[in-house]
Amino acid sequence: MAPDAGAGPGDAADPTAVPGAAAGPGGVDAHHHVWDLSVRPEPWIEGPEMAPIDKTFHLFDLAPHAKAAGVARTVLVQTVPDVDETRDFLALADGSDLVGAVTGWVDLTADSVADDLAELAAAPGGQYLRAIRHGVQGEEDPAWLCRPDVRRGLAAVADAGLRYELLTIPVQLPAAVDTVEALPEAAFVLDHCSKPEIAKGETEPWAGLVRRLAAYPNVTCKLSGLVTEADWASWDVAALRPYVDVVLEAFGPDRVMFGSDWPVCLLASSYADWVAAARELTAHLDPAERADVFGGTARRVYALD
Repeated sequence: MAPDAGAGPGDAADPTAVPGAAAGPGGVDAHHHVWDLSVRPEPWIEGPEMAPIDKTFHLFDLAPHAKAAGVARTVLVQTVPDVDETRDFLALADGSDLVGAVTGWVDLTADSVADDLAELAAAPGGQYLRAIRHGVQGEEDPAWLCRPDVRRGLAAVADAGLRYELLTIPVQLPAAVDTVEALPEAAFVLDHCSKPEIAKGETEPWAGLVRRLAAYPNVTCKLSGLVTEADWASWDVAALRPYVDVVLEAFGPDRVMFGSDWPVCLLASSYADWVAAARELTAHLDPAERADVFGGTARRVYALD
């Protein structure tokens, strides 16, 4: 579904159209993926509704869309719990002018987390490792983040100077809040605004929990993954606005960063349409604030400069 009138996909074709792209070092897409199904399966892609993304996506498939949107650097994010994928992503970043950081995976419950992170840092492209993520959204226990072995692993991530990305759904936000409070020395990034129930039009208890999480200064948030939480066929900017407004108010633009979630976004939107929607949703911000959302925050969080 295209954004509201006045912010069509053609607007994003001019690199200067994306706030932050015309001034400074260029825009940042803080969240995207790639996968090669001939190398590694993606078990989460199943069912006929997932057909648009049930194929291989390479970095060169993303590049023209990123360029058209004024994106100069990206953050490549893990998709499966496989450390070999992380090694592949680090090597890919090492040979790319586009990827500036990698969010990888290690088994947080293992006793070897510190050693595993050190091995990744020493691998080809290891200097691009900036964060670790686990698909908490798929864990049956809503308090999985509170497990002692997980907390030990998160502490090791922090000790390695890396961020931890929270891939949670609303029911898991209380555990996320508790975990952030318990680990003040760690730095966290909330992925996809914790996937609010946009298709159902529900804002609570999500909004209150996001505000609680945002009260901790060691947490930032990705403005990403929202179109696939809305109705894929009929979403518009008005449906997303209540959720984006909560995030911008709670975190402030200097702790919010744009991410495409490409190619997952293709289930509901083109790359250009999501860029256009994000522009419209942030149109009320001043130029410096928009520059943070579309590049500055991510450059600071992921040390892209």
